[in-house]
Amino acid sequence: MNQWEWQLLEDKQSVDQVEIDGVKVSPGSRVRLRPRSGGDVLDIALAGQTATIEAIEQDYEGKVHICVVLDEDPGRDMGMLRQPGHRFFFNVAEVEPLLGDVPAAKTTTPSILVAGIGNIFFGDDAFGVEVARRLAARNPSQTVRVTDFGIRSLDLAYALQDGYETVILVDAVQGTQAPGTVYVIQPDMQSLSASEKTIVNAHGMDPVRVLQLAASMGAKLDRILLVACQPADLGGQQGKLGLSAQVEAGVEAAVQKIESLIIQIERGQWPHA
Repeated sequence: MNQWEWQLLEDKQSVDQVEIDGVKVSPGSRVRLRPRSGGDVLDIALAGQTATIEAIEQDYEGKVHICVVLDEDPGRDMGMLRQPGHRFFFNVAEVEPLLGDVPAAKTTTPSILVAGIGNIFFGDDAFGVEVARRLAARNPSQTVRVTDFGIRSLDLAYALQDGYETVILVDAVQGTQAPGTVYVIQPDMQSLSASEKTIVNAHGMDPVRVLQLAASMGAKLDRILLVACQPADLGGQQGKLGLSAQVEAGVEAAVQKIESLIIQIERGQWPHA
């Protein structure tokens, strides 16, 4: 087991705040790291760096541990995906509060996840990937996280554990529509059995299996939308790079549809799929 897995098993409880050198700190407070002398190479590398407290935990022996994420860590906004190797624990004597700093998160926590899905080597299956790329380039609001998950099924399953209020999946879906048609589906989440044993291919993407896995891991999946596009050419066994003309035309329509959905959701209006 790695350190993260052991921590999940350890009996611990969250602490709202703790006093360090006469200063009360809580999750969101920023600190400077002062690892104990005689530590390892990692302690030397982290010494003097600034970080944000993500959690304060007390173990079964009553010891308080400060969980931080480095301010300069490029993976700080990846949610559950960045936990292994990106969260560091220190005792209260190893962190120094940054005086005058307001204990608040630096950015707004996204409440909407837009997940692009697809394989770029199979023609129109790259629809979701291209939509995510274009939507991200349009600088959506801080309440929205747009990510191209490609065929990384486990990454998506872990991302679904991050407590998003709404998840919008974007994928090419075989149906009866004309090629290039963009439409919205609200999946029947009641039909997904959280108790069903689900095996997910880490190098392939089956959205239904990913949702089943995420549900079995405890994810709240009440508000899921699928923005789908009818493919024209999936490349066959040989594969193919690039979208067909019909689906290429549908990409911009999908981006506009998603932007419209986001506006409705942010206004508290659940769209009728």
